[in-house]
Amino acid sequence: MNDAWLAISWCAVGALGLYGLNCYVLAFRFLRVRRRDAERTAAVRAAFDLPRARWPRVTVQLPVFDERLVVERLVEAACALRYPRDRLEIQVLDDSTDDTTERVARLARRFAAAGIDIVHLHRTARDGYKAGALAAGLECARGEWIAVFDADFVPAPDFLERTVPFFSDERTGVVQCRWEHLDCDLNALTRLQALAVDGHFGIEQVARCRSGWFLNFNGTAGVWRRRAIDEAGGWTGDTLTEDLDLSYRAQLAGWRIEYLLDTGVPAELPASLAAFKSQQRRWAKGSIQTARKLLGPVLRAPLPAALKLQAALHLTHYLIHPLMLLVALTSLPVHLTGTTATRGAGTALAALLFVGTCGPTALYVLSQRALGRPLRTLLALPALVLVGTGIALSNTRAVVEALAGRSSPFVRTPKDRAVGRGRERAGAYRPPTDGLWPAEAALALWTAAAWNRGKSPARSVGFGRPSASSSSASTAPARARTGAGRPASLATWSP
Repeated sequence: MNDAWLAISWCAVGALGLYGLNCYVLAFRFLRVRRRDAERTAAVRAAFDLPRARWPRVTVQLPVFDERLVVERLVEAACALRYPRDRLEIQVLDDSTDDTTERVARLARRFAAAGIDIVHLHRTARDGYKAGALAAGLECARGEWIAVFDADFVPAPDFLERTVPFFSDERTGVVQCRWEHLDCDLNALTRLQALAVDGHFGIEQVARCRSGWFLNFNGTAGVWRRRAIDEAGGWTGDTLTEDLDLSYRAQLAGWRIEYLLDTGVPAELPASLAAFKSQQRRWAKGSIQTARKLLGPVLRAPLPAALKLQAALHLTHYLIHPLMLLVALTSLPVHLTGTTATRGAGTALAALLFVGTCGPTALYVLSQRALGRPLRTLLALPALVLVGTGIALSNTRAVVEALAGRSSPFVRTPKDRAVGRGRERAGAYRPPTDGLWPAEAALALWTAAAWNRGKSPARSVGFGRPSASSSSASTAPARARTGAGRPASLATWSP
């Protein structure tokens, strides 16, 4: 029986090691292309000489749902974009059920009176969720290019001026910009998230883009060529990550995604544990839904093998959470039934897991240097690694539901109008709890027992340490009020 437990552990740790090793690949690719990336970005902007009077019409879409705290900031930022006024259209795609609708109506009247081409489109049925709202807006949009901003984003006035030149390449279907942070210093949770998000936007997206691999539009802070949306089949609501879905369909249709590291758009990070876990569940489930839908077409397409491998790792990234859970659950049985031989195998497993775990860590460190962050941001690294399995149970349920084909509603992340170290609380905007705390508490006890059992060096290194992180993270709700020990993912998650 012990051989079976050990085989499961080997498979889980080996798969985790593969995802971790890929972080080294992405970091290495970034180091090779970063200078060329900066030079190319500057050259494209310098060569763009199309007179402003001939710039194509842009439609800015602002999908909102019950966003009373941030909608005014969003609309004001969109209306402040520098672009020829006769070629800029703003759509507020409002699915709200509260007084957000009245606020948007007042804002629309105010800016329309000031000469801004702005329209308020209110749906009473939330069919298709965000994808449905974007598709409905597209039906009456007049723009050749479609910019999208979520409710908590605040684009700078020069956003369109910085992105427009890259559509001079007729193959470019999307221009995606980097996410910045409005509230990274709000508490320990936002600091951890900022570090992980920087790993994705500071390193991964650059490496994928410049290597010719598939990457994703991140749902906001980007601009689409309308023809690319149409040729890819349009927005669909059959997954919870409509952005990842459309990105891959567009790239399979021959369009490329341009990524701009030097253009950041600030936004809020979830400031509460419940909001963070809710966001992660949606991303986990939606990513695996998209993998079920599109991984087959990607693997069958006439594409380079390296691209297919990277696409597979990208689409299935959230499998790391069930793999973490498997490592945690098999640790105690292996300890209880272990022999001298299996203890030696445990040491080998520990070495592989250590190498894999250091991959994301290296990526995070590199991202902070590349983005010019202060060194103190790296103080969050130990917590980021230790609490990685804290959301493993919640995300594993999301992954299993996706693999089983079980649908669920789009639960949007509540926004708190967080700026710096302060915020306005969202009040009724609270995500539903997942009800997993009893199971998470049981998992904490299980892994604590495995840690206690594995007192010898071979055992404790082989299985105990990964499980201990679950124990630490499972107690996070009790510490949430102090702002300490908030969870984040062991590996970078894909926004």
